[in-house]
Amino acid sequence: VFPSAIMANSRRKLIFNIYIGFYCSAVIQICICSQFTSSSIDQFNKDRGAFPVAINGEIFPWHELRLPTMVIPLHYDLFVHPNLTSLDFVASEKIEVLVRDATQFIILHSKDLEIMNVTLQSEEDLRYRKPGRKLTVLSYPAHEQIALLIPEKLMADLRYSVAIDFQAKLADGFEGFYKSTYRTLGGETRTIAVTDFEPTQARMAFPCFDEPLFKANFSIKIRRESRHVALSNMPKVKTIELEGGLLEDHFETTVKMSTYLVAYIVCDFNSVSGTTSSGVKVSIHAAPDKWSQTHYALEASLKLLDFYENYFDIHYPLAKLDLVAIPDFESGAMENWGLVTYRETSLLFDPKTSSTSDKLWVTRVIAHELAHQWFGNLVTMEWWNDIWLNEGFATYMELISVNVTYPELQFDDDFLDMCFEVIKRDSLNSSHPLSNQAETSTHIKEMFDAVSYKKGACILNMLKDFLSEEKFKKGIIHYLKKFSYRNAKNDDLWSSLSDDCLESDSTSGGFCYSDSKPASNTLTFLWENVEVKQMMATWTLQKGIPLVVVNREGRSLRLQQERFLNGVFKEDPEWGALQERYLWHIPVTYSTSSSNAIHRHILKSKTDTLDLPEKTSWVKFNVDSNGYYIVHYEGHGWDQLITLLNQNHTVLRPKDRISLIHDAFQLVSAGRLTLDKALDLTHYLQHETSIPALLKGLEYLELFYHITERRNVSDVTENLKHYLLQYFKPVIDMQSWCDEGSVWERRLRSALLKLACYLNHAPCIQKATELFSQWMESSGKLNIPTDVLKIVYSVGAQTTAGWNYLLEQYELSLSGAEKNKILYALSTSKHQEKLMKLIELGMEGKVIKTQDLAALLHAIARNPKGQQLAWNFVKENWIHLLRKFELGSFPIRMIISGTTSHFSSKDELQEVKLFFESLKAQGSHLEIFQIVLETISKNIKWLEKNLPTLRNWLLISI
Repeated sequence: VFPSAIMANSRRKLIFNIYIGFYCSAVIQICICSQFTSSSIDQFNKDRGAFPVAINGEIFPWHELRLPTMVIPLHYDLFVHPNLTSLDFVASEKIEVLVRDATQFIILHSKDLEIMNVTLQSEEDLRYRKPGRKLTVLSYPAHEQIALLIPEKLMADLRYSVAIDFQAKLADGFEGFYKSTYRTLGGETRTIAVTDFEPTQARMAFPCFDEPLFKANFSIKIRRESRHVALSNMPKVKTIELEGGLLEDHFETTVKMSTYLVAYIVCDFNSVSGTTSSGVKVSIHAAPDKWSQTHYALEASLKLLDFYENYFDIHYPLAKLDLVAIPDFESGAMENWGLVTYRETSLLFDPKTSSTSDKLWVTRVIAHELAHQWFGNLVTMEWWNDIWLNEGFATYMELISVNVTYPELQFDDDFLDMCFEVIKRDSLNSSHPLSNQAETSTHIKEMFDAVSYKKGACILNMLKDFLSEEKFKKGIIHYLKKFSYRNAKNDDLWSSLSDDCLESDSTSGGFCYSDSKPASNTLTFLWENVEVKQMMATWTLQKGIPLVVVNREGRSLRLQQERFLNGVFKEDPEWGALQERYLWHIPVTYSTSSSNAIHRHILKSKTDTLDLPEKTSWVKFNVDSNGYYIVHYEGHGWDQLITLLNQNHTVLRPKDRISLIHDAFQLVSAGRLTLDKALDLTHYLQHETSIPALLKGLEYLELFYHITERRNVSDVTENLKHYLLQYFKPVIDMQSWCDEGSVWERRLRSALLKLACYLNHAPCIQKATELFSQWMESSGKLNIPTDVLKIVYSVGAQTTAGWNYLLEQYELSLSGAEKNKILYALSTSKHQEKLMKLIELGMEGKVIKTQDLAALLHAIARNPKGQQLAWNFVKENWIHLLRKFELGSFPIRMIISGTTSHFSSKDELQEVKLFFESLKAQGSHLEIFQIVLETISKNIKWLEKNLPTLRNWLLISI
């Protein structure tokens, strides 16, 4: 899954020992861990009072959230007939199961399905064509489970067939088998039916063993009208004509896979197709009026699929791959095997309205989902506590694949920024380990967050740098080949990456040791034998990020590691307790003024000392920011680096300059560096030649402007505005209002002109107003350069006539990229009645689709005129929001954080705290509550400590 496209800036496990022992059947090539045996049945028979009550009042024979493994699925025959007029579906299935321990019940997942009939047949019944025995069905909705009661015990090591007839309404939300609508150019509303099952929603579409460990094969049949097409994971085998003009499509049986990857769609879309060099047919599907926007996605998909087949040295195992743009979609995309579904903005590209950032986004999301076809689909985590294995790896592979297939998109520095983004989250005490327990559906949904995706990717990148690219790649290939069509956990990956050893090789503890050798003669290694599993356990089983404190005395470097805590200062009483028991194995790198070598060392203890071979004027740690840690230079360390940047910034690598800016301002938030020192570090930026470094410095200065503007600290806000326009005037004046230059030159143009217009810089406002007027006069036909489109729309939205015209164009536009830009512009209005109208349209879900409501509320809350409006709306309409989005889902978390995380006063903190306490009292408890409260506390503390310093620094600098 890829987090929502609109929240591109936003989206755990002590080893989870609920399984003991292994059972492997050579015949069916399946290996499943088992805890639950016949003793569970004995317990049920002896102590029925310990078991829950089904909705009919009978005792339900299972009390665990996880399914028992006494019965496992081998094959599903699934028939589905959706009716897109009555918006419901009828369906039936036959599940072939293997009984591993004698039992008198089968426990399945089922949610909101009406079970009409269940029968059971043994192998003997099937052989002699005997009718099935009808089973009693008990339902326990609290665990989304049903129990099939068997009159006579099912015998161990035998196969049975369970036939179930069921029906349901197409879901209203974004989960399970749901309806989605779109409007044609002629104004007609059309309906399609689509699935989205990850993590626990397959049970909303058919009764099943809805856990990733229960892999099976699926044979799917879809009945439809002739005006529609049906798509599923596999190629279509045949279509049968039925009475009444209905058609029934039969699809090939799938490879063995988890239920969350099953997918089927009934729609009237058009497609464009191509074939990879290995013969895989790739098709991009979209609503007919948007077909022209599918061509870039096809080009990118063909390139990326070829890349992955070559990189992983494993052929894509299916004959086809469909990518479908869904009009209503909660996340950014979903990696269903062979049928990947996308939000329209994550797949469609319109050259007239899609910016260079939009192009990079589409490429990244395609790269992410295609990586999943191997890492996640072919090899799947055992349980959701290790979802980071899927998502962190797919996010990391965006970097590897896009750099090779589209080097002109210059994704490298974006990846670095993504790591900086998750550091903000991970440095709060409310963070969680990458690998963390998750049981309920709500907890599992919460696992799909920035830590799983972004931290996972960043520590994999650090590990690649530690092992060398060649060794890392060999380990990944070994892992994928060894666990193909199976499930794996953390330790399986570390074992594969420990060394390129053979299956038979082992050392202490059954793991191969790294014998890392220099990858090139430009690197200086200070290796010890390091076991990857032991090292990576410190990064996956504990939360947070380390701080490496460097103190240089002559040729001696004294290193110390701590837990880095944003918003908690060393003098705070809780600081000591929050440091206890935290220790990482940190692969540190550093460079010096003396040579071009990259020095390496593993910091495994709280303190360590390194000796430099020669005298040096400066030392810079975390070369190219490949390491997931923050560095603080004690003594005169920061002064020396500031002097160096002012004298000749090009002595340091561009990424090292970016990381210095990032680390300095993070250290301010932790009370380890004064704000004026960090601000002094940005003085050299007027000479900066690296655009990403320039934008990183600008990002912090702009952030401070928005913080003081929201708090209405008028003197500081005004002085900061003058400073920004004065300091960056030469580079602002250099910007043209057209689409030209490299990716980063274009992104600099967008960022600088957006800031200049926001600060009411007269030349910027004048040019944007002129372009907007020309666009209105052309009835929206004029093509405004995509780099400045959002800026022009935002300036135009400040007048009533411009705002109203933009809303009209929003409704007419066929480009998701353009709609995003218009919606952002509309949200910048200074008139609260206009902002309220947007919220009402988002709640209604017709003009502004419900899928965009969370991002809309976030955007309005960022507007100083809308922040209280958005927050009040959330408080007053919480119940209505939960009817649209599931508790724990991405949109709900975005709505909560987006409308509260910018607060920075004690009154606001108290108000938010009281609201969260009322939700907890109603039974709604989310991890995001604690994140938000900690973030607001941090904001309060930052202002108290740093506002006087910022005020004085500006007075000196202007």
